[in-house]
Amino acid sequence: MAVISFGFIFLLCIGVPVVFVLGASAVASLLLTTSIPVSIVSQRVFAGLNSFTLMAIPFFVLAGLVMDAGGISRRIVDFATALIGWITGALLQVACLAAAGLAAISGSGSADVAAISAIMQPQLRKRRYDVDFGAAVIACAGAMAAVIPPSLTMVVIAVISNVSIGALFMSGVVPGLLCIAGLMVVSYIHARRGGEAYRESTPFSVQRLGRTMWSALPGLVMPAVILGGILGGIFTPTEAAAVAATYGLVIGLFVYRELSFRDLPRLLLRAASISASVMLIIGTASVFAWLIANNHVPQILGEWLRTVSSNPIVFLIIVNLLLLFICMFMETIAALLIVMPVLMPVALSLGIDPVHFCLIVILNCAIGTTTPPYGISLFVASSVAGRTVLQVTRKLLWPLVPLLLVLVLVTFVPSVPLWLPRVLGFLD
Repeated sequence: MAVISFGFIFLLCIGVPVVFVLGASAVASLLLTTSIPVSIVSQRVFAGLNSFTLMAIPFFVLAGLVMDAGGISRRIVDFATALIGWITGALLQVACLAAAGLAAISGSGSADVAAISAIMQPQLRKRRYDVDFGAAVIACAGAMAAVIPPSLTMVVIAVISNVSIGALFMSGVVPGLLCIAGLMVVSYIHARRGGEAYRESTPFSVQRLGRTMWSALPGLVMPAVILGGILGGIFTPTEAAAVAATYGLVIGLFVYRELSFRDLPRLLLRAASISASVMLIIGTASVFAWLIANNHVPQILGEWLRTVSSNPIVFLIIVNLLLLFICMFMETIAALLIVMPVLMPVALSLGIDPVHFCLIVILNCAIGTTTPPYGISLFVASSVAGRTVLQVTRKLLWPLVPLLLVLVLVTFVPSVPLWLPRVLGFLD
């Protein structure tokens, strides 16, 4: 195990892409410390990808790309503007509300951040808002796509941990909305202190609200189609992803008519490229996870943790601190595939509900996408805003506060994430 640990840390520190770090360290460990044939690597990669549930990933990716290219994103932002555009600091409020709406459609945090930033940042500059603070808020709000269903992160962690995707989807609704509400409160407080630039003079208009809601209605129906179909047993989460992609194509091509058939090859290639990068990480990480299990790391870690404390609360505190640190440096999918095979058996042995534990991990990963040095949501928001990561990071503290508070709440009050799955019958 020392070989694989050293190889992993060394390759990661010298900047090797995570997919090669996982594969190379696993192969090196097999060659140097075991008599197991290297052919097992290809078998484990295939086994890690041989899952019908994972087919949801390319379909959800395509749905997100179609949503943005087909005009759904812009119409949702217009509707959010009409709904709360009269509040102090309205542009920040709209960004948060639009992030929640897009999260319920695309399932991809970086895609949401890119879409919202592209629409909102020119307006933030025009109105002389604090662009760095705006980018920090958008990064945090967009990261909630990992928590608000449907979520690519939830699909992956459900496959790894063998938990119900429907239960996991429903467990993210309340914490995700609490995070968005907290960000809106922080944005309002910032706007109240920000001066005249944040004061709104546009009155609320029922006519405008009705017009924008009617325009955005096809896009707003998409979450109901996805989640309603899953909850009603009409289709599986994988089939729901295919339905979402098809629905988005129909809306973009024939309702909004902002898509053309000439755009489809480009969107399909982009979706294939993004999906392939995720699948490569999943495949190589499955070898890594198999080696970890083969070396009895979960049992060793479990015994060590019990020498520290057998209290589940202490374990969850350690897990939160560990994940907040790991997710600062690693891509979300890679982090999940490495830590879940190690931590999940320990959590189960301590009597922690698997859905509750998975959501804690997802929240940590979502926060990790907003924090330097790796944070992909932070990078996207900074890039679109035309600011450096350091400039945006300086304004990141207050937007992170509600996310961390919700993480604490979810950790110590399991009923917060588990209430809705129980009401809907996913859990006993």
